[in-house]
Amino acid sequence: MKTIHKFVLKAYLGPMVLTFFIVMFVLMMNIVWRYIDELVGKGLSAGIIIELMTYFMANMIPLGLPLSMLLAAIMTMGNLGENYELLAMKSAGMSLMRITQPLIVVVGIVAVGSFFIGNDLVPYANKKVFSILYDIKQQKQTLEFQDGLFFNGIDDMSIRVGKQDPATHLLRDVLIYDNRAANGNMNTIVADSGYIRLSDDKRYLLVTLFHGETYEQTRNSQWYTQSALRHHKFDLQDQVIPMEGFAMGRTDANQFSNSQTKNIGELQQAIDSLELSVNNATTRSYEPLLKEQIFVRDNSVLPQPDSLRIDKSAYGDLLATDSIAALPLRSKERIWNNARSLAKNSRNMFSFDESTAKEALNQLYRSKVEWHKKISLPVSIIIFFLIGAPLGAIIRRGGLGLPVVVSIIFFVIYYIISLTGEKLAKEGNWDAVYGMWLSTFILTPVAAYLTYKATNDSSLLDTDWYAGKFKKQEELLAKKFGKFIQAIKSKRHGKRNDIK
Repeated sequence: MKTIHKFVLKAYLGPMVLTFFIVMFVLMMNIVWRYIDELVGKGLSAGIIIELMTYFMANMIPLGLPLSMLLAAIMTMGNLGENYELLAMKSAGMSLMRITQPLIVVVGIVAVGSFFIGNDLVPYANKKVFSILYDIKQQKQTLEFQDGLFFNGIDDMSIRVGKQDPATHLLRDVLIYDNRAANGNMNTIVADSGYIRLSDDKRYLLVTLFHGETYEQTRNSQWYTQSALRHHKFDLQDQVIPMEGFAMGRTDANQFSNSQTKNIGELQQAIDSLELSVNNATTRSYEPLLKEQIFVRDNSVLPQPDSLRIDKSAYGDLLATDSIAALPLRSKERIWNNARSLAKNSRNMFSFDESTAKEALNQLYRSKVEWHKKISLPVSIIIFFLIGAPLGAIIRRGGLGLPVVVSIIFFVIYYIISLTGEKLAKEGNWDAVYGMWLSTFILTPVAAYLTYKATNDSSLLDTDWYAGKFKKQEELLAKKFGKFIQAIKSKRHGKRNDIK
């Protein structure tokens, strides 16, 4: 028994590692194409790109593990079935659950490890990803001159190059507009050729110009009456200009905190705080609105005049129906203005508190989704294995052909269901429990059904079995139609003999 378990375990570990790296590579290509525009043209070093891709890969592990478990299980059991090794084990009296017992242990260990990956590694990787992407967005592009076009990537400077030599990087016909002077003066530099590049640390702009002229225009507070223009020629001019923004700075990753950068303990604390904030915001919105704005207990809005207090019978039925109608015109206007002011104030106060409560409620929904996502990941890995192992035993096809197709179909179904439930949970239309566990509720009966079929040696996905059934039906129909056609021919032959 130990020999068989070692054999099955060895047959599974190879495809599991192989499929995991294949899935991660496919997911990483998706990430690269998604962020290619933000990475190109910034002059990023190889270390920054490798670091960013590493954190992205850590972030993709919860998505790649279920698919790799499914694909590896189908490939392993399919190879065993295709080589009749699975049939030999069953002939020896071993059930499918007993054959896959070591694989279940391995998958259980992977599922437990995936919880710690999703709880500890993924939040840390998300912090680093957000930090690096923020630093990349803040960094300016590198110097990329195009012939005949102005380069405006430097603050208060505009540079035009007529032509540049790609081999020596020599610039021809250089025109520079420099507005960096604090007094407002503008310098215009025209040169026949030169070199413009960033220093190695990207903190300085090194400008070397040959055979040119400099024009300095005075633009102080008296420029419209006492404007001046200075001009001088040069054969060689060197400038070292301090630059900011080209060197990539590193922001503290702890500054980026949201539901995706917290572990399950921090999420639980955030959920408790957000629930309290939502309740407080709702209370602050409705109670003052009802007690202080709409149903006012004092008489400041509608004071009762002395005439109404002394002789109420003088107004008759009119006073009984509407006391405002008995007031003078100016009193009516004052009451109307007070009521309108109170209505505007209550609307503004309610709008402000509603936006605060809405933001807190949105964060509450997202925190609950992330909390359940960390718990549902290990369960989804086990469910995918329980789907893949029976499928491989039923399909009996190894390799990367049919197993890949079946795996992709199941994973797409799982992904669509998960995204739908997550979206509904984040919007508050569903509770987070139903949204994040919807795919598990749907796929668990499928796993149980496939396990039952595989245990009973069902031919659910055996193409040869379907081909044999189709052939039998075809032969049966041919026999029935053959007898019918033969009877028709015999009747026609008998009629012809009678005519003769």
